Amino acid sequence: MATRQEEARQKREAKLDELHERLTSAVEQLVTGEDWAEMLRFAAKFRSRSFNNVALLWAQHAANFEAGRVPEPFPTYVAGYRQWQQLGRQVEKGQPGYQILAPVTGRFASANPADPASWYRLGRGEKPKPGEVVRSRMVGAKPAYVWDVSQTTGNPIPETPSPVLLVGEAPEGLWEGLAGQVEAAGLTLMRVPHEGMIDGANGRTDFEAKTVAVRENMDPAAQVKTLAHELAHVLMHDPDSEDARQHRGIAEVEAESVALMIGAAHGMDTTEYTIPYVAGWAANVDGKELVEVVQATGERVRKTAAGILDQLDTTQVPDGTPPGLSRDATTRQSPAQDAPARAAEPSPARRAAPEPDRGRRGIEGRGL
Repeated sequence: MATRQEEARQKREAKLDELHERLTSAVEQLVTGEDWAEMLRFAAKFRSRSFNNVALLWAQHAANFEAGRVPEPFPTYVAGYRQWQQLGRQVEKGQPGYQILAPVTGRFASANPADPASWYRLGRGEKPKPGEVVRSRMVGAKPAYVWDVSQTTGNPIPETPSPVLLVGEAPEGLWEGLAGQVEAAGLTLMRVPHEGMIDGANGRTDFEAKTVAVRENMDPAAQVKTLAHELAHVLMHDPDSEDARQHRGIAEVEAESVALMIGAAHGMDTTEYTIPYVAGWAANVDGKELVEVVQATGERVRKTAAGILDQLDTTQVPDGTPPGLSRDATTRQSPAQDAPARAAEPSPARRAAPEPDRGRRGIEGRGL
Protein backbone atom coordinates (compact mmCIF):
# COMPACT_ATOMS: atom_id res chain seq x y z
CA MET A 1 0.00 0.00 0.00
CA ALA A 2 1.41 3.36 -1.00
CA THR A 3 2.39 5.68 1.83
CA ARG A 4 0.91 9.16 2.12
CA GLN A 5 4.22 10.66 1.04
CA GLU A 6 4.39 8.33 -1.97
CA GLU A 7 0.85 9.27 -3.00
CA ALA A 8 1.75 12.95 -2.76
CA ARG A 9 4.87 12.34 -4.86
CA GLN A 10 2.81 10.54 -7.52
CA LYS A 11 0.36 13.45 -7.65
CA ARG A 12 3.21 15.88 -8.16
CA GLU A 13 4.67 13.70 -10.91
CA ALA A 14 1.27 13.59 -12.62
CA LYS A 15 1.07 17.40 -12.47
CA LEU A 16 4.55 17.71 -13.94
CA ASP A 17 3.59 15.33 -16.76
CA GLU A 18 0.53 17.48 -17.46
CA LEU A 19 2.65 20.64 -17.45
CA HIS A 20 5.18 19.05 -19.79
CA GLU A 21 2.44 18.19 -22.29
CA ARG A 22 0.97 21.69 -22.03
CA LEU A 23 4.39 23.27 -22.52
CA THR A 24 5.18 21.07 -25.52
CA SER A 25 1.87 22.00 -27.11
CA ALA A 26 2.49 25.71 -26.55
CA VAL A 27 5.96 25.55 -28.12
CA GLU A 28 4.70 23.49 -31.07
CA GLN A 29 2.32 26.34 -31.91
CA LEU A 30 5.28 28.64 -32.63
CA VAL A 31 5.36 27.88 -36.36
CA THR A 32 5.98 31.07 -38.32
CA GLY A 33 8.50 33.83 -37.79
CA GLU A 34 5.69 36.14 -36.68
CA ASP A 35 4.55 33.54 -34.11
CA TRP A 36 8.08 33.60 -32.68
CA ALA A 37 8.25 37.40 -32.76
CA GLU A 38 4.88 37.67 -31.00
CA MET A 39 6.09 35.31 -28.27
CA LEU A 40 9.23 37.43 -27.80
CA ARG A 41 7.16 40.61 -27.47
CA PHE A 42 5.17 38.81 -24.81
CA ALA A 43 8.37 37.50 -23.16
CA ALA A 44 9.75 41.04 -22.97
CA LYS A 45 6.92 41.87 -20.57
CA PHE A 46 7.71 38.83 -18.41
CA ARG A 47 11.48 38.84 -18.86
CA SER A 48 12.26 37.80 -15.28
CA ARG A 49 10.60 34.42 -15.91
CA SER A 50 12.02 31.51 -17.88
CA PHE A 51 11.00 30.95 -21.48
CA ASN A 52 9.19 27.77 -20.42
CA ASN A 53 7.08 29.65 -17.90
CA VAL A 54 6.41 32.47 -20.37
CA ALA A 55 5.09 29.87 -22.84
CA LEU A 56 2.89 28.35 -20.13
CA LEU A 57 1.48 31.75 -19.14
CA TRP A 58 0.86 32.60 -22.80
CA ALA A 59 -1.07 29.40 -23.52
CA GLN A 60 -3.16 29.32 -20.34
CA HIS A 61 -4.16 32.98 -20.45
CA ALA A 62 -5.12 32.63 -24.11
CA ALA A 63 -7.38 29.70 -23.19
CA ASN A 64 -8.95 31.76 -20.40
CA PHE A 65 -9.55 34.66 -22.77
CA GLU A 66 -11.21 32.39 -25.33
CA ALA A 67 -13.41 31.00 -22.55
CA GLY A 68 -14.43 34.53 -21.52
CA ARG A 69 -12.86 34.31 -18.04
CA VAL A 70 -10.52 37.29 -18.53
CA PRO A 71 -11.18 40.53 -20.43
CA GLU A 72 -7.85 40.92 -22.28
CA PRO A 73 -5.94 38.52 -24.56
CA PHE A 74 -2.65 39.03 -22.70
CA PRO A 75 -1.86 39.07 -18.97
CA THR A 76 -0.24 42.13 -17.44
CA TYR A 77 0.84 41.33 -13.87
CA VAL A 78 0.98 37.83 -12.39
CA ALA A 79 1.65 36.68 -8.82
CA GLY A 80 0.86 33.90 -6.39
CA TYR A 81 -2.26 33.72 -4.25
CA ARG A 82 -0.70 35.08 -1.07
CA GLN A 83 1.35 37.65 -2.96
CA TRP A 84 -1.90 39.16 -4.24
CA GLN A 85 -3.24 39.14 -0.68
CA GLN A 86 -0.14 41.06 0.45
CA LEU A 87 -1.09 43.74 -2.06
CA GLY A 88 -4.66 43.88 -0.74
CA ARG A 89 -6.19 41.93 -3.58
CA GLN A 90 -8.05 38.62 -3.63
CA VAL A 91 -8.32 36.00 -6.35
CA GLU A 92 -11.91 35.88 -7.56
CA LYS A 93 -13.85 32.72 -6.81
CA GLY A 94 -13.76 30.26 -9.69
CA GLN A 95 -10.69 31.78 -11.39
CA PRO A 96 -8.25 28.97 -12.25
CA GLY A 97 -4.61 29.56 -11.48
CA TYR A 98 -1.97 29.33 -14.20
CA GLN A 99 0.35 26.40 -13.58
CA ILE A 100 4.04 27.20 -13.91
CA LEU A 101 7.28 25.50 -12.89
CA ALA A 102 8.76 26.61 -9.57
CA PRO A 103 12.25 25.60 -8.44
CA VAL A 104 12.92 23.02 -5.75
CA THR A 105 16.25 23.73 -4.05
CA GLY A 106 18.55 21.75 -1.82
CA ARG A 107 21.49 22.66 0.42
CA PHE A 108 24.89 21.23 -0.44
CA ALA A 109 28.10 21.29 1.58
CA SER A 110 31.78 20.79 0.81
CA ALA A 111 35.07 21.12 2.63
CA ASN A 112 36.81 21.55 -0.73
CA PRO A 113 34.54 23.60 -3.04
CA ALA A 114 36.97 23.35 -5.97
CA ASP A 115 36.47 19.57 -6.07
CA PRO A 116 33.10 18.78 -7.71
CA ALA A 117 33.04 15.29 -6.19
CA SER A 118 33.29 16.64 -2.65
CA TRP A 119 29.82 18.20 -2.58
CA TYR A 120 27.05 16.36 -0.76
CA ARG A 121 23.46 17.21 -0.03
CA LEU A 122 22.52 18.12 3.52
CA GLY A 123 19.50 16.45 5.05
CA ARG A 124 16.60 18.47 6.41
CA GLY A 125 17.85 20.27 9.52
CA GLU A 126 21.36 18.90 9.06
CA LYS A 127 24.21 21.29 9.82
CA PRO A 128 27.48 21.37 7.90
CA LYS A 129 30.71 20.28 9.50
CA PRO A 130 33.09 22.97 10.75
CA GLY A 131 34.89 24.64 7.86
CA GLU A 132 32.48 23.45 5.18
CA VAL A 133 30.99 25.78 2.56
CA VAL A 134 27.23 25.59 2.03
CA ARG A 135 25.43 26.51 -1.19
CA SER A 136 21.82 26.19 -2.31
CA ARG A 137 21.21 24.61 -5.68
CA MET A 138 18.21 23.74 -7.73
CA VAL A 139 17.48 20.02 -7.68
CA GLY A 140 14.22 19.91 -9.60
CA ALA A 141 10.93 21.62 -10.24
CA LYS A 142 7.39 21.48 -8.90
CA PRO A 143 4.07 22.81 -10.14
CA ALA A 144 3.01 26.17 -8.73
CA TYR A 145 0.18 28.61 -9.45
CA VAL A 146 -0.05 32.29 -10.35
CA TRP A 147 -2.98 34.52 -11.30
CA ASP A 148 -3.20 37.56 -13.54
CA VAL A 149 -4.33 40.83 -12.00
CA SER A 150 -7.52 40.62 -14.09
CA GLN A 151 -8.46 37.51 -12.07
CA THR A 152 -8.30 39.46 -8.79
CA THR A 153 -10.19 42.27 -7.06
CA GLY A 154 -9.20 44.73 -4.35
CA ASN A 155 -6.80 47.62 -3.96
CA PRO A 156 -5.86 49.36 -7.21
CA ILE A 157 -2.47 48.59 -8.74
CA PRO A 158 -0.23 51.68 -8.99
CA GLU A 159 0.33 52.93 -12.52
CA THR A 160 3.82 52.19 -13.78
CA PRO A 161 5.16 54.63 -16.38
CA SER A 162 5.85 53.13 -19.80
CA PRO A 163 7.89 54.72 -22.58
CA VAL A 164 6.03 56.45 -25.42
CA LEU A 165 7.96 56.90 -28.65
CA LEU A 166 7.39 58.64 -31.96
CA VAL A 167 8.03 56.75 -35.20
CA GLY A 168 11.76 56.41 -35.80
CA GLU A 169 12.64 57.75 -32.36
CA ALA A 170 15.12 55.92 -30.12
CA PRO A 171 14.48 55.58 -26.37
CA GLU A 172 16.43 58.09 -24.33
CA GLY A 173 19.71 56.66 -23.08
CA LEU A 174 19.41 53.34 -24.90
CA TRP A 175 22.19 53.92 -27.42
CA GLU A 176 24.57 55.03 -24.67
CA GLY A 177 23.66 52.07 -22.46
CA LEU A 178 24.15 49.51 -25.23
CA ALA A 179 27.37 51.19 -26.37
CA GLY A 180 28.73 50.97 -22.84
CA GLN A 181 28.09 47.23 -22.77
CA VAL A 182 29.88 46.78 -26.10
CA GLU A 183 32.88 48.65 -24.75
CA ALA A 184 32.75 46.69 -21.47
CA ALA A 185 33.01 43.48 -23.51
CA GLY A 186 36.31 44.72 -24.92
CA LEU A 187 35.20 45.81 -28.40
CA THR A 188 35.39 49.26 -29.99
CA LEU A 189 32.15 50.78 -31.32
CA MET A 190 32.34 52.68 -34.62
CA ARG A 191 29.65 54.61 -36.52
CA VAL A 192 30.21 54.48 -40.27
CA PRO A 193 28.60 56.88 -42.80
CA HIS A 194 26.90 54.26 -45.01
CA GLU A 195 26.35 50.54 -45.56
CA GLY A 196 28.90 50.40 -48.39
CA MET A 197 31.64 50.48 -45.77
CA ILE A 198 30.36 47.26 -44.16
CA ASP A 199 29.39 45.25 -47.26
CA GLY A 200 25.83 46.55 -47.43
CA ALA A 201 24.89 45.58 -43.87
CA ASN A 202 23.28 47.68 -41.18
CA GLY A 203 25.93 46.61 -38.69
CA ARG A 204 28.86 44.28 -38.30
CA THR A 205 30.71 42.63 -35.43
CA ASP A 206 34.35 41.71 -36.13
CA PHE A 207 35.75 39.52 -33.38
CA GLU A 208 39.27 39.50 -34.84
CA ALA A 209 39.47 43.29 -35.06
CA LYS A 210 37.41 43.62 -31.86
CA THR A 211 35.08 46.18 -33.42
CA VAL A 212 31.36 46.73 -33.79
CA ALA A 213 30.23 49.00 -36.64
CA VAL A 214 26.78 50.55 -37.16
CA ARG A 215 25.85 52.65 -40.19
CA GLU A 216 24.64 56.17 -39.50
CA ASN A 217 22.34 56.74 -42.50
CA MET A 218 19.30 55.25 -40.69
CA ASP A 219 16.83 56.80 -38.30
CA PRO A 220 17.76 56.65 -34.58
CA ALA A 221 15.39 53.74 -33.86
CA ALA A 222 16.97 51.62 -36.60
CA GLN A 223 20.47 52.48 -35.39
CA VAL A 224 19.74 51.47 -31.80
CA LYS A 225 18.00 48.29 -32.97
CA THR A 226 21.10 47.41 -35.01
CA LEU A 227 23.36 48.10 -32.05
CA ALA A 228 21.24 45.77 -29.86
CA HIS A 229 21.53 43.09 -32.56
CA GLU A 230 25.32 43.45 -32.67
CA LEU A 231 25.61 43.46 -28.87
CA ALA A 232 23.77 40.14 -28.85
CA HIS A 233 26.40 38.76 -31.25
CA VAL A 234 29.13 40.07 -28.95
CA LEU A 235 27.67 38.36 -25.89
CA MET A 236 26.49 35.13 -27.50
CA HIS A 237 28.56 34.32 -30.57
CA ASP A 238 32.26 34.67 -29.87
CA PRO A 239 33.72 32.11 -32.33
CA ASP A 240 35.98 30.71 -29.58
CA SER A 241 32.95 29.86 -27.45
CA GLU A 242 31.81 26.23 -27.35
CA ASP A 243 28.23 27.41 -26.92
CA ALA A 244 28.44 29.61 -30.00
CA ARG A 245 29.81 26.76 -32.12
CA GLN A 246 26.83 24.61 -31.16
CA HIS A 247 24.35 27.32 -32.15
CA ARG A 248 26.09 28.84 -35.19
CA GLY A 249 23.21 27.99 -37.53
CA ILE A 250 20.79 30.12 -35.54
CA ALA A 251 23.09 32.98 -34.56
CA GLU A 252 21.21 35.55 -36.65
CA VAL A 253 17.87 34.40 -35.24
CA GLU A 254 19.22 34.76 -31.70
CA ALA A 255 20.70 38.22 -32.31
CA GLU A 256 17.54 39.54 -33.98
CA SER A 257 15.43 37.99 -31.22
CA VAL A 258 17.46 39.69 -28.49
CA ALA A 259 17.16 43.00 -30.35
CA LEU A 260 13.40 42.49 -30.62
CA MET A 261 13.05 41.85 -26.89
CA ILE A 262 15.13 44.91 -26.03
CA GLY A 263 13.05 47.03 -28.40
CA ALA A 264 9.77 45.66 -27.05
CA ALA A 265 10.89 46.31 -23.48
CA HIS A 266 11.31 49.96 -24.44
CA GLY A 267 7.99 50.32 -26.24
CA MET A 268 9.60 50.44 -29.70
CA ASP A 269 7.78 49.39 -32.87
CA THR A 270 9.09 45.87 -33.55
CA THR A 271 6.89 44.97 -36.53
CA GLU A 272 9.80 45.33 -38.94
CA TYR A 273 12.04 42.88 -37.09
CA THR A 274 12.50 39.83 -39.30
CA ILE A 275 12.58 36.27 -37.95
CA PRO A 276 12.60 33.36 -40.42
CA TYR A 277 10.26 30.36 -40.39
CA VAL A 278 10.81 28.54 -37.09
CA ALA A 279 11.13 25.01 -38.47
CA GLY A 280 13.90 26.19 -40.81
CA TRP A 281 16.35 27.46 -38.20
CA ALA A 282 15.30 25.02 -35.47
CA ALA A 283 16.29 22.09 -37.71
CA ASN A 284 19.90 23.33 -37.82
CA VAL A 285 20.87 21.68 -34.53
CA ASP A 286 21.67 18.01 -35.08
CA GLY A 287 20.37 15.39 -32.68
CA LYS A 288 17.72 17.64 -31.12
CA GLU A 289 13.97 17.70 -31.49
CA LEU A 290 12.48 20.92 -32.84
CA VAL A 291 10.68 21.65 -29.55
CA GLU A 292 13.95 21.21 -27.62
CA VAL A 293 15.77 23.65 -29.91
CA VAL A 294 13.01 26.25 -29.70
CA GLN A 295 12.94 26.01 -25.88
CA ALA A 296 16.74 26.23 -25.58
CA THR A 297 16.95 29.12 -28.05
CA GLY A 298 14.13 30.96 -26.33
CA GLU A 299 15.84 30.68 -22.96
CA ARG A 300 19.23 31.77 -24.34
CA VAL A 301 17.58 34.79 -25.93
CA ARG A 302 15.60 35.64 -22.79
CA LYS A 303 18.63 35.38 -20.50
CA THR A 304 20.78 37.51 -22.79
CA ALA A 305 18.11 40.17 -23.28
CA ALA A 306 17.27 40.25 -19.56
CA GLY A 307 20.96 40.59 -18.70
CA ILE A 308 21.32 43.54 -21.09
CA LEU A 309 18.13 45.20 -19.85
CA ASP A 310 19.12 44.86 -16.20
CA GLN A 311 22.24 46.93 -16.86
CA LEU A 312 20.41 49.77 -18.61
CA ASP A 313 19.35 52.98 -16.90
CA THR A 314 16.36 53.48 -19.20
CA THR A 315 12.59 53.62 -18.87
CA GLN A 316 11.23 50.16 -19.66
CA VAL A 317 7.79 48.56 -19.79
CA PRO A 318 6.79 46.65 -16.63
CA ASP A 319 8.12 43.10 -16.45
CA GLY A 320 4.97 41.37 -15.17
CA THR A 321 5.80 41.66 -11.48
CA PRO A 322 3.10 43.66 -9.67
CA PRO A 323 4.38 46.96 -8.23
CA GLY A 324 5.19 46.43 -4.57
CA LEU A 325 6.55 42.89 -4.99
CA SER A 326 10.11 41.83 -5.70
CA ARG A 327 10.78 39.63 -8.70
CA ASP A 328 11.75 36.72 -6.44
CA ALA A 329 8.54 36.98 -4.44
CA THR A 330 6.39 35.99 -7.40
CA THR A 331 8.22 32.66 -7.77
CA ARG A 332 7.52 31.58 -4.19
CA GLN A 333 4.02 30.25 -4.53
CA SER A 334 1.72 29.84 -1.55
CA PRO A 335 -1.90 29.18 -2.58
CA ALA A 336 -3.87 26.45 -0.89
CA GLN A 337 -4.03 24.55 -4.16
CA ASP A 338 -0.26 24.27 -4.22
CA ALA A 339 -0.07 22.57 -0.81
CA PRO A 340 0.03 19.03 -2.26
CA ALA A 341 2.97 19.98 -4.45
CA ARG A 342 4.92 21.25 -1.46
CA ALA A 343 3.96 18.29 0.67
CA ALA A 344 5.17 15.98 -2.06
CA GLU A 345 8.74 17.23 -1.81
CA PRO A 346 10.79 14.24 -0.67
CA SER A 347 13.06 14.44 2.32
CA PRO A 348 16.49 15.42 1.01
CA ALA A 349 18.84 12.49 0.86
CA ARG A 350 22.60 12.80 1.25
CA ARG A 351 24.16 12.48 -2.16
CA ALA A 352 27.20 13.57 -4.09
CA ALA A 353 26.23 16.45 -6.34
CA PRO A 354 28.96 18.58 -7.90
CA GLU A 355 26.27 20.23 -10.01
CA PRO A 356 22.53 20.51 -9.38
CA ASP A 357 20.17 18.10 -11.04
CA ARG A 358 18.41 20.22 -13.68
CA GLY A 359 15.16 18.41 -13.14
CA ARG A 360 13.22 16.19 -15.48
CA ARG A 361 13.28 16.72 -19.23
CA GLY A 362 15.88 19.45 -19.11
CA ILE A 363 13.67 21.98 -17.33
CA GLU A 364 15.63 25.22 -17.12
CA GLY A 365 17.36 25.51 -13.79
CA ARG A 366 17.29 29.28 -13.33
CA GLY A 367 14.71 32.00 -13.59
CA LEU A 368 11.69 29.75 -13.21
